[in-house]
Amino acid sequence: MMWDTLYKYTSRVHSITATRSRRLAAIMEPLSIIMLSCPSAPASLFPNLRKLIWFADGTHEAAEFLRMALVPSLLILDVRISSASSAFLSVLSSVGALCPHLQDMALRIQPATDESFCKISPFVTQPLSQLRHLHSLLVWDLGNQGIGHVMQLRALRSLCLDLRTISDCERKSRLEFPGFHDLKFLGLSTDTFKRASNFLSSLRVMESKEIKVDFNQVSPSTSGSTTLSQFLTILQERCDTDKLEGFTLIGISRKVRAEPSVFMPLQACRNLTRLSIERGCNISISDEELCQLVRDWPKLEVLKISCYNPIHDNTTMPTLYGLIELLRLCPILTSIALVIDTTKLDGIDLKNPGGGRCNKYLKHLVLGNSPVGTPLNVALILSGLFPNLEQVNFDCPDTMQINKSITERRASVNRFLDGFGIVRERCTEA
Repeated sequence: MMWDTLYKYTSRVHSITATRSRRLAAIMEPLSIIMLSCPSAPASLFPNLRKLIWFADGTHEAAEFLRMALVPSLLILDVRISSASSAFLSVLSSVGALCPHLQDMALRIQPATDESFCKISPFVTQPLSQLRHLHSLLVWDLGNQGIGHVMQLRALRSLCLDLRTISDCERKSRLEFPGFHDLKFLGLSTDTFKRASNFLSSLRVMESKEIKVDFNQVSPSTSGSTTLSQFLTILQERCDTDKLEGFTLIGISRKVRAEPSVFMPLQACRNLTRLSIERGCNISISDEELCQLVRDWPKLEVLKISCYNPIHDNTTMPTLYGLIELLRLCPILTSIALVIDTTKLDGIDLKNPGGGRCNKYLKHLVLGNSPVGTPLNVALILSGLFPNLEQVNFDCPDTMQINKSITERRASVNRFLDGFGIVRERCTEA
């Protein structure tokens, strides 16, 4: 009778989140004992579970709970553990049969040694081939066999791979499966561009619409700019250049100094709508180089090249002339992040800076630590080029180190833009 009462309530549970804590550890063992000691208990306490987030331990007791939670109704499974017992891996290997309707799965395991991934991967590879409804997958590098199974999941739309692990993914042969035809997003986490290059080189073709690369360091033995250039060259060779619409590069720790020529392979992607180099690269770029880079991207909507240039670095910056030309080459931009030199204004008509051309789509402009000359003139030019722009984001990491006059000039630009906006609204109303 007690089990029947409990079951009435647990059948209402649609979501479970477990995080590592003493309280959870205290619950797991007695709960496992109760389940094992009562053969008349239902096979699962949570028959209607939709979402399971397990950021706890991969112990034997946790495996017993996982066995109860892996039910046919489960749609989302997110597992993040430091290590996994054999019992936990055994239960995890049954996810394909127990949860045939799973749509989103994320598996992150941190074993004591990288070599342990070679032993763990087979427990994941087999069930993946059974998940025919899987839309999103986050997992470590599963090697050729595992990636081969992933390629055959025709419902898969988003794939995130952690390439920072050492496994049989140090590939010597090419994957011959013509997979990833319907992929919309590919995310790669890596500590070297070489590993990312090796992964792409192993593919026959990559047809993802968007690619994102997170790197947390660069091998000190090679030039970061060189390895990045090699990666982008291989990317151009392996991806479907007509299908790729977005490319994002995010660095976490060490920065790479890159010339604009490094990104020239992306010019082959004529349908690019988003280019985002958010962190990790110091790019020295002139007006001419900026125009050369974007000239073949008339559909570009988002351009993020730099939000910060080192104060004592002789980095070349584009000027407002380059911004005006950018407006001509990419007329439907909605978001720009670019450090520019706004002090060079000679020859620009403050009343008509774009020569009759303006962009009414742009809503977000990030100028980072761009040097600002006369705030009123800068505001007049920006307002003329982007009539719907309300504010400029001057957010940058050196805010506490710059002098007050620079801060005040940047703030004045936004005050003038606010004033222009109010005048436009009143004129419209009138």
